[in-house]
Amino acid sequence: MFQMGHRPQRSDLLVIAGFIRPLVLLRGLQLGRPSLSRWSPALMMTMSGLVVEPLAWLQSLLIRRQLRALRLPPDPILVIGHWRSGTTYMHQLLASDPAAATARNSLMVAPQVGVLLHSLINSLLARLMSATRPIDAVAWGPDDPQEDELCIAKLTIDTNMAGVAFPLDYLVHFRRSVLTTTRRFERLWLHVTQLTWLHAGAGRSHLLIKNPAHSARVPMVLKHFPKARFIVLEREPIDSIRSLVQVKQRMSGLIGLQPLPDQITQVEDTATAHHELMQAFEASRHLIPKGQLVEVAFSDLVRQPFDEVKRIYETFGLRSWDSAQAQIRQRIEQSATYQADPVVLERPAEQRLRELMGVG
Repeated sequence: MFQMGHRPQRSDLLVIAGFIRPLVLLRGLQLGRPSLSRWSPALMMTMSGLVVEPLAWLQSLLIRRQLRALRLPPDPILVIGHWRSGTTYMHQLLASDPAAATARNSLMVAPQVGVLLHSLINSLLARLMSATRPIDAVAWGPDDPQEDELCIAKLTIDTNMAGVAFPLDYLVHFRRSVLTTTRRFERLWLHVTQLTWLHAGAGRSHLLIKNPAHSARVPMVLKHFPKARFIVLEREPIDSIRSLVQVKQRMSGLIGLQPLPDQITQVEDTATAHHELMQAFEASRHLIPKGQLVEVAFSDLVRQPFDEVKRIYETFGLRSWDSAQAQIRQRIEQSATYQADPVVLERPAEQRLRELMGVG
């Protein structure tokens, strides 16, 4: 399941799935059926969440007035598009700008205490985190940008990550938590957005959010941020789906509370979810005002990342380009040594994927 050199450490499980609030786990047990064979990650999630819960209440008390007085930028930039279409790379490049505030791993690991324990968490993660993400070969660290879905997942079971924890019910959770948006989810998303600005917004000029699931939540975003700007990444569906199947297998193997589905099932579920996610985006594309959407092809991002990012700055009229471009170039140079893991499915799964995509 994991490539040589990418076998996850115990600490990876803690970083990705630890410190979930106890009521979230309780709700998860009501929605899914965990397997006894997965008692170890379940125990880690439970105990780590309980340990920090008193501090979560303390943070809530201490920052209450700050949250009430907080004014978020009215025009955040959102990186969307299906998973494995270049959203992470785009996020990394845009987050290199010193003027950009975004959710980072140091907030994601425990957002309910991330503002209160900012410095301590940074120090601990520097020791705990493996050199690369356990799902692929991408380097990561405490200050690397992270999608806000993982932050929200520590506070509610109603996210796409529920389908990773309960992989046998992936489509159920995808449709329940991505294609459908509740008022409670909206409140928690806004809360995480506020925490992000408190955590990283000092001295910054714009807010950056990356989350493929938001491709289906454009109406929700525009409801709260009518001036929101969107960057949608586009990749050949068959390549995006194939890559995500491998990532889901690895992620569910690390944090899943159920046995892994076979690859054919994963292919079918992932292809269906891809279609429904992008269908939801296309249905709401017309809501995005003129000048607030940039489309980026995965192939163009890989071939000419600097030019694509510059085009985004020009289209959105971002004023920090002069101070950002050196940092962006540096991040591109760092990424030049990146060697992606081969994405190879079992033969029956590959054949099924090709059938679903209409490829001979």
